[in-house]
Amino acid sequence: MGGDRLENKTSVSVASWSSLNARMDNRFATAFVIACVLSLISTIYMAASIGTDFWYEYRSPVQENSSDLNKSIWDEFVSDEADEKTYNDALFRYNGTVGLWRRCITISKNMHWYSPPERTESFDAVTKCVSFTLTEQFMEKFVDPGNHNSGIDLLRTYLWRCQFLLPFVSLGLMCFGALIGLCACICRSLYPTIATGILHLLAGLCTLGSVSCYVAGIELLHQKLELPDNVSGEFGWSFCLACVSAPLQFMASALFIWAAHTNRKEYTLMKAYRVA
Repeated sequence: MGGDRLENKTSVSVASWSSLNARMDNRFATAFVIACVLSLISTIYMAASIGTDFWYEYRSPVQENSSDLNKSIWDEFVSDEADEKTYNDALFRYNGTVGLWRRCITISKNMHWYSPPERTESFDAVTKCVSFTLTEQFMEKFVDPGNHNSGIDLLRTYLWRCQFLLPFVSLGLMCFGALIGLCACICRSLYPTIATGILHLLAGLCTLGSVSCYVAGIELLHQKLELPDNVSGEFGWSFCLACVSAPLQFMASALFIWAAHTNRKEYTLMKAYRVA
């Protein structure tokens, strides 16, 4: 009788431990899958944000591109020697958009520089873009934009460099975290995903830092170069993608860290329970 009772208790204990362990595995697996989905979405958003040219958009009246002045502005805009004031003046006048890599303006498709066409209600427009060179990305910003004798504005200089570099750091951290998560799946262990969570946390901080630097840089620029009359500016959808990416990274980080830490803790408790 004593042996049968002991055997029954052992069977019940094993069954209870197995049932609890299965519930734990399902809970952690669900959290892991949700975190992976959030991570994937934030990576896509961040990559799209980096690769598009709509971080900031200007809205201005349509220019007919019929004067020598307009031709001069266009020529200077595409010039390799264009300074900050030159290309920003063109952005203000020609419905410009700015990304991390390129600046674009919208001009008339058929440009009549010296003999203006007959005025019509609308103009066929085409968008022309010029890429920022690495030299321009790391070039110093001046206190008075375009005036090289006004001194270097260190704040705007480092804000520009940070807004350019931090998104790439963020994307790299997420890719490295995904690689660690893949290794965790192969090893059938959630514990290594705590490193993935930490990397996503750092990536979210980098994205948030990039967005903050961009906003501060734009505000400081507009204090130096005031927008002309009838010209307005607003943050574009590329900027919004970066803003959405940051909280997704933070949520993925929280789920990765929670799943790894709690799984490790409860696994230790279950191991002790099983031994007892």
